[in-house]
Amino acid sequence: MMIPSPWRADFPAIAALQRQDQTYLDNAATTQKPQALLDALAHYYANGAANVHRAQHLPGAHATQAFEDSRLKVAQWLNAGDSGQIIFTHGATSALNLLAYGLEHLFHPGDEIVISALEHHANLLPWQQLAHRRDLKLVILPLDDDGVIDLAAAVHLIGPRTRLLAVSQLSNVLGAWQPLPALLAMARAQNALTVVDGAQGVVHGRHDVQALGCDFYVFSSHKLYGPDGLGVLFGRNEALEQLRPWQFGGEMVLEANYHESRFRPAPLGFEAGTPPIASVIGLGATLDYLAGLELDAVSAHEAALHDYLLRGLAARNGIRLLGKPQLALASFVVEGVHNADLAHLLTEQGIAVRAGHHCAMPLLKRFELAGAIRVSLALYNDSEDLERFFEALDQALELLR
Repeated sequence: MMIPSPWRADFPAIAALQRQDQTYLDNAATTQKPQALLDALAHYYANGAANVHRAQHLPGAHATQAFEDSRLKVAQWLNAGDSGQIIFTHGATSALNLLAYGLEHLFHPGDEIVISALEHHANLLPWQQLAHRRDLKLVILPLDDDGVIDLAAAVHLIGPRTRLLAVSQLSNVLGAWQPLPALLAMARAQNALTVVDGAQGVVHGRHDVQALGCDFYVFSSHKLYGPDGLGVLFGRNEALEQLRPWQFGGEMVLEANYHESRFRPAPLGFEAGTPPIASVIGLGATLDYLAGLELDAVSAHEAALHDYLLRGLAARNGIRLLGKPQLALASFVVEGVHNADLAHLLTEQGIAVRAGHHCAMPLLKRFELAGAIRVSLALYNDSEDLERFFEALDQALELLR
């Protein structure tokens, strides 16, 4: 069955990779970029780059307007309601560290932070280190056999000492949506703050942070077909009032003296120094492009392609899927074959997939694995990409078995 992508030509790198005999299936790590983004970056740099919020001259005014327009577009994309609740950081990891340091003053020895067993290192290590610094208890929510956070266990683990819940929306290893409404409700019942790592989830469908009801939502631009070096932190106004800056420098200052200073409120109070201006403007262009696509068509394409991937893997002997992936990706191991050896042979055949622990080492240890192969899909992939992958996989396994 042919599954073409009507958006493939919008991403120039795909044709360039094909000329290099490369098939790109590592989209959960980062995505290729649409022409609309490339045009926006070229326009900004070719027509006069300038710093934002600081100058009265015309280039500075143009840059500031484009920068703040992008903030508004992000707020609209998330249905945040107020663009002042959108903070730009240098990545999702940076945003999560901002939260871990900026909320640290709220915690006391013996308080509990709750995360899940599937978290990416970016949503594990900042909380782990905060727990070490403040003598807190880090509580780990277990998973069920499908790779979904176990709600029956969560009821008993999210309790009166819980001060914060931080969980992923969509696992970067297992490809499973997590039961956020139930988890967030449990945390709210304990008056705990809630953080959602949307780095993978934001790529698929439109997510309404007001309906979701979390205090903070984090994602990376580069996974959402946008520029790298840019992260987004949404925070409810009431939650942002509890957040303190963790980086200090220009732009955030209301008044500075040698011994004391006062700082701006969000968002500028958390954007010290020169922000990633071009990337912010580029993300706005990417969101304009994505907003012009028919959401139902994109969702149907992603679902059909994912089904094609799962059926192809199931047809081959000895392959074990991790969990029950629902969307976008599949991670697997092959009985008797080391994931690094398989990845090497796939690479030699021009297939770009990911191997290893996928920055979720504790999760792979839970499966008693040193690593796994991950195939991850994007809207520009098609069935021919997967056929090339399956052909390369068959040849590699023939050599390795």
